[in-house]
Amino acid sequence: MSGSGFHVHGPHDHELEHAGAHDHAESASAKSGHSSMTSQIAVWTAVIATVGALFAYMGGLTQANAGLYKNNAGMKKTEAANQWSFYQAKSTKQSLAEFARDMSPDGRKQDWQTKVSRYEQEKAEIMLIAQKLEADATDWDQKSEAQMHQHHRWAQATTALQVSIALAAMALLTRRRWLEWGMRAVAGVGLAVGALAAMHI
Repeated sequence: MSGSGFHVHGPHDHELEHAGAHDHAESASAKSGHSSMTSQIAVWTAVIATVGALFAYMGGLTQANAGLYKNNAGMKKTEAANQWSFYQAKSTKQSLAEFARDMSPDGRKQDWQTKVSRYEQEKAEIMLIAQKLEADATDWDQKSEAQMHQHHRWAQATTALQVSIALAAMALLTRRRWLEWGMRAVAGVGLAVGALAAMHI
């Protein structure tokens, strides 16, 4: 520096200023890139969490439906068993009426035959009811299994989205791009499995 307050830069000073400006630009660029990455991951996390909440709700709903349908199947099976017991009782009465018919004198045979015919008709009606109840029970069982399969799909999709959110947190903490891409990939898997659940596949 001169006596009049005038400062002359040497080559060394010039290089230091240039390096400082370059470092400041790189730092600003890095901060801008990190801020952009943080914003993107935050948005992705919010979207994934929202979709995950919907998937979790659907998973709970299908599980509840599966239990309800299984309960309906059990009730239908019980009703069918009761009808088959009723059928057996009618068969026993028919057998006794046939025995009585065969052992009765000719004048009473027609009365016993009328009872035999009535029991036969009642048995046929009871059998139709029992078979219908068994078919209903099978139908409810199949619906229950379909709901449980769908529940498992929703659970798988929800789990994948939860893993994706965990990867997002790790990406924010470590600032690793590969974790961000991993988050997106796992979220994509979760969305695909959720689509399969929605299509009952």
